[in-house]
Amino acid sequence: MSVYSLFITCPRGLEAPLSDELAALGCADIAASDGGVACKADMARVYRINLHSRTASRVLLRLTKGGYRNEADIYRLAKNIRWPEWFAPEQTFKVKVEGKRAQVKSLDFVGLKIKDALCDAFRERFDKRPNVDKNRPDVRVHAFLGGREVQIFIDTSGEALFKRGYRQDTGEAPLRENLAAGLLLLAGYDGSQPFQDPFCGSGTIVIEAAQIAANRAPGLLRRFGFEKLKNFDKALWVKIREAAKAQIRRSTAPLAGSDNDRCMIRAAEANAEAAEVADFIEWRVCDAQDARPNGSGGIMISNPPYGVRLAEVQALQALYPQLGSWLKQHYAGWKSGMFTGDREMPKLMRLAPKRKIPLFNGNLDCRLFLIDMVAGSNR
Repeated sequence: MSVYSLFITCPRGLEAPLSDELAALGCADIAASDGGVACKADMARVYRINLHSRTASRVLLRLTKGGYRNEADIYRLAKNIRWPEWFAPEQTFKVKVEGKRAQVKSLDFVGLKIKDALCDAFRERFDKRPNVDKNRPDVRVHAFLGGREVQIFIDTSGEALFKRGYRQDTGEAPLRENLAAGLLLLAGYDGSQPFQDPFCGSGTIVIEAAQIAANRAPGLLRRFGFEKLKNFDKALWVKIREAAKAQIRRSTAPLAGSDNDRCMIRAAEANAEAAEVADFIEWRVCDAQDARPNGSGGIMISNPPYGVRLAEVQALQALYPQLGSWLKQHYAGWKSGMFTGDREMPKLMRLAPKRKIPLFNGNLDCRLFLIDMVAGSNR
């Protein structure tokens, strides 16, 4: 089986847990950089990364890389790719270009040049060309431009991997699933500890915890881009999926989610049902401070609400000392992780974090504060 150069994207800050996942899947030459991890792997592993990685966003397979002085050089590189080996002229495609210190006037124009090169390559071979579909293309092509080098990839994921295929109702701007999984892995959650989220919203963090606890591959409910490629090996894919299903555990350590919004808990229940982990989770409608541990030595990870407008910020900051007291009183022996855009939170909760991990929620600069809860005062 051929070995390919891959670049696997992820939310900024999750490069370390993603590298661990790729090592566990047997990838070689793993090298993390800002926003993703490069590695080498065969096609069977490409399928497995898409199916099993909890933190990846997209699995990109490199078709070419080379130096460029101008757009004409990029056109030539793109035209020399053997596109017909990857897909047929009847299929649709889309090109996306990103750059860092790129020496070109316009990334959009580079996108057009790559599209032209691809279409010209098909025309020369078949006398017809594939069409562009910006919304639901069969094939996605990604190009990354550095100062003097361009790399062109084919996307083996299709829709971004945080779309697990179960989400019914998102509520307001939910946390992306791969970021939620990353928070759990960074906190050392492995499914053997009791777990709780007292600000669970539509349930994303708890559902990701349940998937980890049940050893359930996060991609089992969805389709992938590689299924549309010419070299797709269906028999191999069926075997990989069946192996993943055989690994699912039937029971887990206790998992609980609560929120003071009844509609959110309803949405969380529907999401857990669709994700096929409803049996493992206990949901409750209650204020965070009325939540109590569901075991000893557990892990709590939450994305508590944080204000954007000044009045909201002040109201929330008045609540933090009470939350700190509640944690100290009831959660001794637990590890608590608070994911927030509010840098002042631990200080106002009168808690001293053991670790502060910088992460991005979209473009929002956030922190995961990890706190070991000990009885009595933590200051």
